[in-house]
Amino acid sequence: MPTTPHTLPILLAHRTLAGARKHGAMSDEAISSLVNAAGIPPVLLAESGARITARQYAALYALLIEQLDDECIGFLSRPLQRGSFALISRSMLSAPSLELALRRGAHTFRLLQHDLAMHCVRDGELSGFALEARHTGTGSEAFLLEMLARVFWQMLAWLNRGRLPIRRIDFSFAQPAYAASYSAIFPAPLQFNQPVTAVWFDAAALQAPVRRTEEELRAALRHAPGNVILPRPGEHACSDRVKIILRQSEPDWLDLDAVAKCIHVSTSTLQRRLALEGTSFQSLKDELRRDLAIERLATSKVPVAQLAVELGFADATAFNRAFKLWTGSTPGSYRRR
Repeated sequence: MPTTPHTLPILLAHRTLAGARKHGAMSDEAISSLVNAAGIPPVLLAESGARITARQYAALYALLIEQLDDECIGFLSRPLQRGSFALISRSMLSAPSLELALRRGAHTFRLLQHDLAMHCVRDGELSGFALEARHTGTGSEAFLLEMLARVFWQMLAWLNRGRLPIRRIDFSFAQPAYAASYSAIFPAPLQFNQPVTAVWFDAAALQAPVRRTEEELRAALRHAPGNVILPRPGEHACSDRVKIILRQSEPDWLDLDAVAKCIHVSTSTLQRRLALEGTSFQSLKDELRRDLAIERLATSKVPVAQLAVELGFADATAFNRAFKLWTGSTPGSYRRR
């Protein structure tokens, strides 16, 4: 079965590096070396429309943690030393339910740092957790909040054997420029400029028992942070199926109705399920074609005209226009980097 590549905007790499730059923890030369070690050409940092693979991003994140000895990569007033999230995970592991695991994790996190408040929240049939920066206006709390929202969701999902659908995410900041890439990170409806950052689940889902062992935790920690940062199989259940079907239909590229028939649902049902994951059919198709184009330009010598046909464009001109819209440069100039 063909795989579906994932890419992320270079702006996300800049945001990730901001903590290391903030207090002069790393020089520009050291950051350039780190970026290169992650497999990212440093020249891409100057290209506003450039994109990197999810694997490159995970490598960058892991190298930052190692270099800074800080699992919050410079965004807190003092380092959250390596092993902190392992400690939080172990505090959650022996809880009888996901809700109690969440309470224990929030308590342990509060003991380890003083920049963020974390607490459990409830709203009717929804439950979850909220994160609040104690010191706002630093310009970096938005990235920190979205990073921790994903980390703690992934912890809970892992304790539930990998499955814990998000019903909604509230963010206390304005929608960032790279919000179009959020669907790869948060498969749920998003709301911005809310009173607090909060991740919401069905309240009943948090009553499920913890289904993991210490041995499984040790194995999972060996693959961190990649297994937290990168999208996992099944995380975007409907979106993943759509992308796989589209990938298999290349170069014909099935339309919405045809994909719905492949999944054995109506077109409206498919659209509704994708909306619950914070995306749409056209967005998924564009993301997949963009990521395949970037991958093939970087790893093959396929002529641009042939690549346009493979990706379902009418001609090379249409492909050039779309690619420039996606990345800010033409396929030819992107390949020459």
